[in-house]
Amino acid sequence: MDLVRLFFAVLGILALGVNAGGSGSCMFPAIYNFGDSNSDTGAISAAIEVVPPPNGESFFGHSSGRFSDGRLIIDFIAEKLQLPYLSPYLDSLGTNFRHGANFATGGSSIRPGGYSPFHLGIQVSQFIRFKSQSIALYKQHSSNTQRLPRPEDFSKALYTIDIGQNDLAFGFQHGTIQQVQASIPDILTQLDQAMNKLYKEGARFFWVHNTGPHGCLPYNVIYDKSKPGNLDRIGCVKPTNEVAQEFNRQLKNSVLHLRKQLPLAVFTYVDVYSAKYTVISNAKNEGFVDPFDFCCGSYKGYHIDCGKKAIVNGTVYGNPCNNPSRHISWDGIHYSQAANILLANQIINGSLSDPPVSITEACHG
Repeated sequence: MDLVRLFFAVLGILALGVNAGGSGSCMFPAIYNFGDSNSDTGAISAAIEVVPPPNGESFFGHSSGRFSDGRLIIDFIAEKLQLPYLSPYLDSLGTNFRHGANFATGGSSIRPGGYSPFHLGIQVSQFIRFKSQSIALYKQHSSNTQRLPRPEDFSKALYTIDIGQNDLAFGFQHGTIQQVQASIPDILTQLDQAMNKLYKEGARFFWVHNTGPHGCLPYNVIYDKSKPGNLDRIGCVKPTNEVAQEFNRQLKNSVLHLRKQLPLAVFTYVDVYSAKYTVISNAKNEGFVDPFDFCCGSYKGYHIDCGKKAIVNGTVYGNPCNNPSRHISWDGIHYSQAANILLANQIINGSLSDPPVSITEACHG
C-alpha cells in the first residue's frame, strides 16, 4: 500500500470517531443495503405490487412492504446503529435518504435471470446513479438536499449485503442439486464483482450475511419430506442445506480473498446460517410451536399466498394465525418478527462474525 492510500485510509477511520486498530462505536452515518425479500423494506410494494396485510400487523399496524408480520433483521441493525429504518430506493414518495437507502427487492438474486429483474447488478447500478445524482445536487447547492445523504457520508457508511437465497432456490426449482452446487463459483464471482464496484464508488465497510438453511424453510420441507432419508435430525431437508453450507464455505473464502484484494476495505462475514439453524433447533425451548408450522398462507394441498384467501370445498385457506409471535416462520419462506428478534440478537453482537466484532464496531479491520 503506498503512502497516499494509507493516509486516506487512516483519515477515513478517524472520521468515524475511532483509532486505527482500536475499539469502540463506529458511528456509521448511513446504511446502504443490497439484498432480497429477507431485507426488502418496501421495494416490491413501490415498484410492482403492494405487499398486502396481514404483513406488518405485529409492529407497524399495517402493511409496511416487508414480508413479515413486523420488523426484519435490517430494521434491528438500523435500530442498533440509532438510524431510521431504511427507505427503499424504488419508493419516490416523500422518502428520506439522509441516512441511507435500501436497494433490496423481493425475489432478487445475485445472478440475472431469476425471479426478479432487480438482481444484484441492477441494485449496484441503482446505487451508483443514486450517489452520482445526490452529489450533483449538492454541488448545485440545491434546496432539495435535506433528504439526501451528505457526499462525505458515502465512504463512512455501512454497506450490508444479504443475498443469495434466491440463486439457490431458483436453481433447485429448475435443475438438480449437482447443477446448483456447480453454479456456486459463478454466483460468487458476480457477487465479488458487485462488491468491487461498490469499493470503487468509495464503499469501505462491508457487513456480509451468508445464506440461511434453505432446507429448513417450511415451504421446502413440505415438498421434500416424503423422499426417504431426506430430513436431518431436526426435520430440515439435508441435501439443500448441504448446498447452502457449501455456498457459505465458498462465500467465506471469497470474503477472505476480498480482504487481500481491497486493502482499504473492512469486511465482516456473518454466519446467519448458524443463527437460523440454532433458533429452529431450539424452537420448543424458546416457546415456539413446531418450527415447520407457519402463520400466514397455505402450501398444504392448496397454494395460497399470505394476504390472500380461498375457499376450497367449504374450507377457508389463508387466514393468519392468532399469535404470530409463537411462530418462527411467518409465511413458510420468511421469518416472523419474533424470530427476527432472536436472530438479530445473535447476529448484531458479533458472536457469529468473522472477525468477531459487533455491528457497532464493524469499521475495525
